[in-house]
Amino acid sequence: MECPHLTTSVCIAPDSAVFPNGCPSSWCCSVCRSNKSPWVCLTCSSVHCGRYVNGHAKKHYEDAQAPLSSHKRQEKTEKERTQHTVCMDCSSYSTYCYRCDDFVVNDTKLCLIQKVREHLQNLENSAFTAERHRKRKFLESASLSKKLLKVNGSTTALCATGLRNLGNTCFMNAILQSLSNIQQFCCYFKELPAVELRNGKTAGRRTYHTRSQGDVNVSLVEEFRKTLCALWQGNQTAFSPESLFYVVWKIMPNFRGYQQQDAHEFMRYLLDHLHLELQGEFDGSSHSVLSQANCSRSVSNKCCINGASTVVTSVFGGVLQNEVNCLICGTESRKFDPFLDLSLDIPSQFRNKRCKNQENGPTCTLRDCLRSFTDLEELDETELYTCLKCKKKQKSTKKFWIQKLPKVLCLHLKRFHWTAYLRNKVDTYVDFPLRGLDMKSFLLEPENIGPESCLYDLEAVVVHHGSGVGSGHYTAYATHEGRWFHFNDSTVTLTEEETVAKAKAYILFYVERQVPATTEKL
Repeated sequence: MECPHLTTSVCIAPDSAVFPNGCPSSWCCSVCRSNKSPWVCLTCSSVHCGRYVNGHAKKHYEDAQAPLSSHKRQEKTEKERTQHTVCMDCSSYSTYCYRCDDFVVNDTKLCLIQKVREHLQNLENSAFTAERHRKRKFLESASLSKKLLKVNGSTTALCATGLRNLGNTCFMNAILQSLSNIQQFCCYFKELPAVELRNGKTAGRRTYHTRSQGDVNVSLVEEFRKTLCALWQGNQTAFSPESLFYVVWKIMPNFRGYQQQDAHEFMRYLLDHLHLELQGEFDGSSHSVLSQANCSRSVSNKCCINGASTVVTSVFGGVLQNEVNCLICGTESRKFDPFLDLSLDIPSQFRNKRCKNQENGPTCTLRDCLRSFTDLEELDETELYTCLKCKKKQKSTKKFWIQKLPKVLCLHLKRFHWTAYLRNKVDTYVDFPLRGLDMKSFLLEPENIGPESCLYDLEAVVVHHGSGVGSGHYTAYATHEGRWFHFNDSTVTLTEEETVAKAKAYILFYVERQVPATTEKL
């Protein structure tokens, strides 16, 4: 939102003398000395902890607003001009106004917020550079056994890059790391040219969008491209995706703030908005601008994948055939629905088995979930179908077929379901193949498909750890150049296939196995 209190609340100049020493993201609260979630007041430059630590930043604002005694009323008049209402997160550089109770997107006429933000970032980069040199010397002198791995007789360096957690943003990090390892999707964005923004600043330079700059600079495609380019370069241990997260806040209001979010919901919104922005580019407009029309479109549970084809739909897009049969007159209705992913129920008969090696009961497999999705089912009383022949709602059956398989098959296991009062997690272990998932039996016309073109190999897995959708933690496993990695925010480690196979998958990304080209006989 645009805050009206900046003129009286933002009073500090970007000067090293007024800030503490050291890395801003590690500054300590002046009250409790905690270095978790530091926020700096833009009136007096004092540093306090955020509301999810001990809440001293908010208390600082409340103390400044408290009524003063009569002999200090003159002093109160002076304080009213500097109200301590606006502060900045020292890790993500986002700005918050306590009086508006919302995040701030505008700036002062002198662009003081932008200047402070750039100054804090310079301090952060200087500290990181010094720390990187120190770590590099340590690694050079230490054993290379953990850094190097022998693959097919050759030694390969571990070059994966983690993503810093900006405050409960593990849901975003897990999705980004998964997408970055889907080569046919990732390579498209990395090969896009950098966009020159309208204010003359290049896309390679970090830009924060304020009212003085205007919203024309907001580009999800560009920030997504820069994030993907930063991964797998091997020149840093972790990358901070705050510029991308800022754009997410601008165009996806549901994800504003620092509360835990659902990774699958984020993935659907992300793919949908990437598709819409790329469509705007194909229509002749620059993809550095997200049109107001696209921003105002409502995003339903099903991603909007209509209109011109983009890399999103060409990679993830498939088609379902929905067959509904009236049980009274036998009339059959068919409808084709495009999809970017399939959401699969975990059958209730398997829900007691919570780990792979648990003995009681049969193990649920991914094919069980797929069969449950495509099996014939009778619609209940709340889902009665309006029969065109009977001219009224009738009992009917429904069945899904896959009419067209995508290049990348994204399968979402529905691990969260609503009870009367809360959303519970289905913690059942689901056995899934790492390679050779055969989708032929779920196709509408399997006889027209070759045997190899229905096989899929696992590329990435998103896992939710914890008991609830609003809590817990997300990590991801992904394969890169024949090796499996575990991505846990800024920490990336090599792992084994056996570890991946034991994971309680939430989202699975399967890539279509490439059929070798056959040469015709002359």
